[in-house]
Amino acid sequence: MITLKKSHLILIALFIGVLIFLAFYLNQQKPAALKQKTQQTPKATLTVDLVKPARTIINQNIAANGSIAPWQEAVIGSESNGLMLTQVLVNVGDSVKKGQLLAQFSASTISADIALALANLNEAKINALEAADNAARANSIKETGALSAQQIEQYVSLESTSRARVAAAQASLQSSQIRNTQTKVIAPDSGIISARSATVGAVVSPGQELFKLIRQGRLEWRAELTSQDIGLIKNGLEAKLTLPDGNTITGKVRTSSPIIDTQTRNAIVFVTIPAGSAKAGMFARGTFNIGTKEVLTLPATAVVLKDGFAYVMLVNADKRVQQVKIQTGERKGAIVEVIEMDAAINNEFVASGGAFLADGDLVAIAGRTVNSDKPLASKPLSKSE
Repeated sequence: MITLKKSHLILIALFIGVLIFLAFYLNQQKPAALKQKTQQTPKATLTVDLVKPARTIINQNIAANGSIAPWQEAVIGSESNGLMLTQVLVNVGDSVKKGQLLAQFSASTISADIALALANLNEAKINALEAADNAARANSIKETGALSAQQIEQYVSLESTSRARVAAAQASLQSSQIRNTQTKVIAPDSGIISARSATVGAVVSPGQELFKLIRQGRLEWRAELTSQDIGLIKNGLEAKLTLPDGNTITGKVRTSSPIIDTQTRNAIVFVTIPAGSAKAGMFARGTFNIGTKEVLTLPATAVVLKDGFAYVMLVNADKRVQQVKIQTGERKGAIVEVIEMDAAINNEFVASGGAFLADGDLVAIAGRTVNSDKPLASKPLSKSE
């Protein structure tokens, strides 16, 4: 009875030992299996959408910067000498009409000069009439010998002299009348007063500036373009301007400068803008639409900027990414023009999130975006395309 119990205990002990061995063995094999499984299924760095380049028709624009200035600015000065300003009737910003009175000088001394000149003229006319009568009478008795030839010649000479004095008096009167008209400062054209230096009580000299006038209120944008772009601009071409306050206006090219600045190598394009849409002296940015062109494009989110260069992340067949350098052109909303690419243009690229990837990273593909129905050649895109 005792022997049986011992044998049972030995069997039980052996069975427990086998179980412990199996448990230990399986425990040792599990990490290795898990490790092997992990090595066989590497984890993706990022889940991405893929996109292919597309052929897109976009507007071809030329961008430029420039200032807004008057079309023509007239300088209105004084023609009077030593007269005092008694009235200034307009101020900066006022709209005026051609012929409108802007300022008035004192005319008291000139009125006196006119009265004196008129009296001198009347006196000269009376003397001329008397001299003419004397000359006529002398000539009528010339044949009788009552007067000598010398006396007759004196009467005729006095008549000529008196006529000259009448002409001189008339010229003096006219001069005074002209000076009287010069006491009124008149607008030479319609427009807007842009500057005023006239002050009541001031005594000004001839030629001194009193006002500046923007002729007809016309303003223009003077855009600076490179010598390469200036040849593409034609008269009548529309330009869209963005003002400092964010408002946009449309103008038309009036003309282009016939010369190019030797320092900047830029030329000026003169663009007429609507009256009252801006103020002279403003800085504005603008674009000229010179037509359309078909270009290769990618979403702007697909382009990664690093160290001053642009890149896209190409996804190879093994779902690993490769960084590809590109040269970009214009940006139109959510798309970017691709000018040059160091890869075949029918490849697929990461649509967004490329900044979080590096060469060789594994990605999971969530979906694909089709951007164009036009077939693309498989060759790399070059500058000549």
